[in-house]
Amino acid sequence: MEAQNPDSLMSAQDCLVALMVAISASDENIRTAELVKIQSAVNMLPVFADYDIDRLNTVSQIVFDLFEQEDGLDALFGLIRENLPERLNETAYALACDVAAADGNLAETELRLLEEMRYELELDRLHAAAIERGARARHLT
Repeated sequence: MEAQNPDSLMSAQDCLVALMVAISASDENIRTAELVKIQSAVNMLPVFADYDIDRLNTVSQIVFDLFEQEDGLDALFGLIRENLPERLNETAYALACDVAAADGNLAETELRLLEEMRYELELDRLHAAAIERGARARHLT
């Protein structure tokens, strides 16, 4: 997998985790279904095959600390831009959509953050819509 950037504290996998945690925390209410989705993604997906599971708490705390700062979201996206390879942008968005949809309810804050993620990850609107549609389909009850 990706070698960790020596100038940074965040690996590509850390960036994916950070975006999942960010979407979960965006409505200030991290739900069990969202935590289970994050844990499941880290345990099951090939992109996390060599990921140190102990990094989950560290990365989560980084996101929480950033969210307490006035420009924390901008700082988070700065870290993502620096450390997430472009080829994983769609993966990052798909993971965020799955976490957002996990509890069956999309809060306005989650929708706004997803919109910001689409912009920051430079995703084509059609590709983003397809990813969103897939997440919605996977989480229907």
